[in-house]
Amino acid sequence: MVVAAPGHAGAVTAQPTDDAPPTPERGATITPYRDGPLIVRGDFRLVGDDGVEIDPGRDTVALCRCGKSGIKPFCDGTHKRAGFSAPSAPSRPRPAAHLAGGTGTGEPG
Repeated sequence: MVVAAPGHAGAVTAQPTDDAPPTPERGATITPYRDGPLIVRGDFRLVGDDGVEIDPGRDTVALCRCGKSGIKPFCDGTHKRAGFSAPSAPSRPRPAAHLAGGTGTGEPG
């Protein structure tokens, strides 16, 4: 199972809820759509910053990235009217140490 919860600057983080490695059958995929929402598919839990679980109501959800949605954390399409602009991928690769949490080798620091 994966937990998707608010991170810094409106980001969403996904973390396994147990020690088992994520697999296609058990994990979640989070896809940022250019100029649009984050699409979350798979086995996940959505948790607010207060720690209360939010029922997504389905296995695939669109999460707001623009901050303008009237049904946050879910996307309601307002990004189109608001002129929200964001790429679907980072403009430059992030250092592996940031992603791995320490050593840059993929192993925890």
